[in-house]
Amino acid sequence: MIDHLGGAALAADSLSHQPEDDPLQAHFQSGVAPDEIEQVYHLKRAQPMLSAFTALFHGTQDGVLVRLLVLRELASDTATSSFSRADINNKLAYLAADSLETVLNRLRGHGLLAWDGPAAVYRITPLARNVLSALDTLIALAQPQEDDAEMGFLLSQVAGAQAVGGVTVEQLRHLLGRLVELTEEFRDAIASGSEFRLRTSQAKWHMACDWVEKGSVILRAITQDPAADAATHKAAQAIGRAQSALLNMQGMFSRALNQIERQRVHLGQSGLSTTDVKRWLLAHDDLASLAEDAIDRPVVPLFGTPAEMIDVAETELLLERVTSTGPKGLPSGQDAPLTVNDNPAMQAELNDWINKLADFANLGNFPEFSDSGPKKVALHESLLPASFAVASYRASLLPLLGDAAEASLQGATAELARLPVKFEPTDEMIQLDDPEVAAMSIATLSLNPESATPDE
Repeated sequence: MIDHLGGAALAADSLSHQPEDDPLQAHFQSGVAPDEIEQVYHLKRAQPMLSAFTALFHGTQDGVLVRLLVLRELASDTATSSFSRADINNKLAYLAADSLETVLNRLRGHGLLAWDGPAAVYRITPLARNVLSALDTLIALAQPQEDDAEMGFLLSQVAGAQAVGGVTVEQLRHLLGRLVELTEEFRDAIASGSEFRLRTSQAKWHMACDWVEKGSVILRAITQDPAADAATHKAAQAIGRAQSALLNMQGMFSRALNQIERQRVHLGQSGLSTTDVKRWLLAHDDLASLAEDAIDRPVVPLFGTPAEMIDVAETELLLERVTSTGPKGLPSGQDAPLTVNDNPAMQAELNDWINKLADFANLGNFPEFSDSGPKKVALHESLLPASFAVASYRASLLPLLGDAAEASLQGATAELARLPVKFEPTDEMIQLDDPEVAAMSIATLSLNPESATPDE
């Protein structure tokens, strides 16, 4: 009982010694001291660095740009370590004198520029060079690929800290958080069922995988470092698991895109699909311009005064109408026009394509296995010669090869999926000397060793 009361008295005494005029306390609940929070402690220790960022980025966008311009111009001159006011005026002669004076005073007041009184010169402080180095790294990574900038910057910070032996748990947690965000973003894209969103996310996934490959080397060094503490090891292992989950999403992308391929709607015998139409529409910045000269003017109403209405009425009353002598009965019936059903032709084309692939999959058509694997045939050699519509129809069926879900069903497409043929596409194109098809994706057809083995 005495210990409990003593502890309460000490806690009350600790709170009573908090400065009543502390502006930071106004942001916290009553009874909570800011200094008792760990993150507040770390941020207060970094107050000089935070003040430097405040000096650069507080104010309007134009003011921020001018301050960074002055500081970067002075820091980029490596010929000398000091600048007189005359040197600064000559180097930054394109700036107004008042604006330059204001910027120099602000940078000097926050420790980004140091004034050497005896020598009457300015010097760039180490704090300013550290701030500019961090900004230059982020700007350089953001220029080629803005979507990929944050991943590259976080990884570069971890790599730099690891190189000098100072990687922190916070840096690893930032990288882990970004990996988790990317994984959730890709899962949402897959669940959306949108082909365009899927392909955009897949391209971003490929860029993320490039960074994952580079980060694996750094994480391996961290986990093998005997000087790293337990929290660092735990964060590095969590990043490794997040990278594995990110890399395993390739199969999810492939299954979602194959499902879209099976559900794709083709427009007659043209070989075009609704996706092609949507892609063509998205290529136009102004869709309303497509309707020019295609839609007539709207109906223009005509208004008449009572005088015109009386004239029209008199004309109708006095007009001698000619009695019609045409037929009075109903028109005779006519047979409905005949329509051509394209399904039998499409079924015949599908059966012909299955037979051709089945003949290709015949083990007798392949040489015996070697270190280089079975024989591969270029896709354009298999699809052509054929019309554009037939070649497009055949190409749309290729993603079904090896699809386990489709192979478990019944029908012609299920028979196609069960063929021991492997379809290997790439992102590159090849120009063709063909009267119907000008170019085609580079891809190959080969025997699938998992579903067929050569005769012994």
